[in-house]
Amino acid sequence: MKNLRFLFALWKANLQAAMEFRAAFFTQIIFMILNNAGFFVFWILYFDKFENVRGWTVNDMMLLFGIAATAWGAAAYFFGNFTTLGEVIAQGRLDYYLSLPKPVLLHVLASRSIGSGMGDVLYGFASFVLSGYFTWDGVLRYVLGVVAGVCIFISFLTIIQSLSFWIGNTVALSQVALSALLTFSLYPSALFNTTTKFILLTIIPAALVGNVPAEFVRSFTWTSLLQMAAGALVFLILAVIMFKSGLRRYESGSSIQVEV
Repeated sequence: MKNLRFLFALWKANLQAAMEFRAAFFTQIIFMILNNAGFFVFWILYFDKFENVRGWTVNDMMLLFGIAATAWGAAAYFFGNFTTLGEVIAQGRLDYYLSLPKPVLLHVLASRSIGSGMGDVLYGFASFVLSGYFTWDGVLRYVLGVVAGVCIFISFLTIIQSLSFWIGNTVALSQVALSALLTFSLYPSALFNTTTKFILLTIIPAALVGNVPAEFVRSFTWTSLLQMAAGALVFLILAVIMFKSGLRRYESGSSIQVEV
């Protein structure tokens, strides 16, 4: 409960900081919504020519985009440093967090908020509503899918960027990993062969962010639920282990400097 109260305090502070520049904050939200909508125009034009793609209709794609966008947006808004963790490590800025009596990884991740992420959340929810799957049980499955997606996004990037403890700055590697995760999460796995599907469920868990949750919302199956839960849990555990292992190396090789 203490960690939860601490988390809410960080989110409140981030919101207060954003409200100091309200125009910029709301501009980011609006432009992100427009950006996502513009990107989806491609699929609208595509399905205007073809009725479906291996069983996927335009409504199913709206659902897929809705889940992926909401998961990414929530991760970016509430845990914004998950995209820059490698820089924080490589530049020695973890010293500040180590000097405080709070969980280091949680503090680092939640201490920054990406304002445009709220635009992704709003767009994602609107896309889900318009997809036609907006029912009471559909909403519940949608929320579960988004939570799993948030865990995957944060955990996968944390694992990649924790390599900075051993190999230095991982900015380029993180950008490639993030691009791959985002790109493949926006395509139905029905388009890929068995080998690619396996990769998208394990090495680059894009299917666990978009396709599996979308299938789960379309039709409840225990298989989809198990895949989401197991994937989120495994990647979360791996991320914590990876970060803590690197943190022990970091603490033994750096002098802590308190920033005020």
